[in-house]
Amino acid sequence: MSSEELAPINEKDFKDLKERMKLIVDADPKQYHNDFSLRRYLRAFKTTDDAFQAILKTNKWRETYGVDKLGEMDMELLAKKARVLRHRDCIGRPVIYIPAKNHSSSERDIEELTRFIVYNLEEACKKCFEEVTDRLCIVFDLAEFSAGCMDYQLVQNLIWLLGKHFPERLGVCLILNSPGLFSTIWPAVRVMLDDNTAKKVKFVGDEVELCQYLIPDILPTDM
Repeated sequence: MSSEELAPINEKDFKDLKERMKLIVDADPKQYHNDFSLRRYLRAFKTTDDAFQAILKTNKWRETYGVDKLGEMDMELLAKKARVLRHRDCIGRPVIYIPAKNHSSSERDIEELTRFIVYNLEEACKKCFEEVTDRLCIVFDLAEFSAGCMDYQLVQNLIWLLGKHFPERLGVCLILNSPGLFSTIWPAVRVMLDDNTAKKVKFVGDEVELCQYLIPDILPTDM
């Protein structure tokens, strides 16, 4: 897993998008997206018009959602739900680790938890060395997983966030320690994913296979 394959974009479209954004940024510098971000939006939304509109919608969402202030939320009760790890995967992607056993779909505030997920996505994106990779590795650890841990609404929210406001940020999603029970749940999750995203989901069978993606020792033991 030494490199990532990125879908090519039309350089003329990229130039056009950059020129459009310059007009917006000249009037409001807060609208700025760097070249890596513009390329991600073009890759995800295909046309200059659609990418441009998607960027404007994301900028508006970030403002109204208060993304820059999410670090001020009380995270004491959420700390074991997800974590951006100190170390990266084998090709330099920041890693978000999510232990499913610490989640209960019947004992959570979906809005609060979604905000916490956005916070973790933001923190992981900040750790990207974009010249190397601008994508993330998300790890779902299903050790001690039970039916009560499965939260379809939260999964839908994560998919929506990655598709609309963090496009092309997902590099790989690793599923560890998947129990037999999850095989009955996965088909319902799979239908929520487009084919491009589904290809990034990897069920990891053992430690040898995990080593293709990351060093197992970087995974937390205190969550």
